[in-house]
Amino acid sequence: MARIAMKINPLHADGSVCTHAVAPSGKPRDPHSGCTGRHRYQVNCSACGPVGDPHDLRVLAEPAQTAHRDHHKKAPAATR
Repeated sequence: MARIAMKINPLHADGSVCTHAVAPSGKPRDPHSGCTGRHRYQVNCSACGPVGDPHDLRVLAEPAQTAHRDHHKKAPAATR
């Protein structure tokens, strides 16, 4: 059985994933990086893709991450 990863990805305002270094405020540390800053957070499941709607704060995305992980734990195992 493949391992399922559950990640919370920071998003730019246009919906693209932000991989830039940012300050605690969410603004980019390097003003010349072209980063618009972190706008929202999206829970992503390696098996299901994006889960639910993006959240304004990371702390609000964590319960959705936990709930979706628990959903996978409760699902019956596929038989061969």
